Amino acid sequence: MQYIYKYSSPLGGMTLASDGDAITGAWFDGQKYYGTTLAGEPRGADLPVFGEAAAWLDRYFRGDRPGAVPAVRLEGSAFRMAVWDILRQIPYGQVVTYGQIASEIARRLGVARMSAQAVGGAVGHNPVSIFVPCHRVVGSDGSLTGYAGGMDRKVRLLEIEGHGVAQKSNSFKLFHPRF
Repeated sequence: MQYIYKYSSPLGGMTLASDGDAITGAWFDGQKYYGTTLAGEPRGADLPVFGEAAAWLDRYFRGDRPGAVPAVRLEGSAFRMAVWDILRQIPYGQVVTYGQIASEIARRLGVARMSAQAVGGAVGHNPVSIFVPCHRVVGSDGSLTGYAGGMDRKVRLLEIEGHGVAQKSNSFKLFHPRF
């Protein structure tokens, strides 16, 4: 059975999804790829995992470091799972580039090169926005590029984490991962 919960964020309504034990989806209402993990008729429910997720989001949107992410369960291709695993490692308040992720995926697969565009597709299809921080990925020159929840929201999420997005794009704290 799948369950949903409506959360009211300062950036607009969100829908959270769960299998009863973990968060399986988190979307801004109306965002691109909304509800991709939902099948059938999910039921509204007040589950403990939704309470944990709402409390985490409350702390996040207040600008506090929200702590450990509630239980999240992701399903996707091996490629997407690898990209989402990397997203989960990006620290609060820092960003990585699509190219950095592509280089790491290439290293893991034992290939010479991986397309940053392919990585962008996987990042964009992340079904658990904010909890799996796809908003922390930027272009190779530090520019802000796509976000399924909308660019205005990406800017606000980065500002919440302490980035002065209105300043020069190279002002981001670029995370240099050691995967």
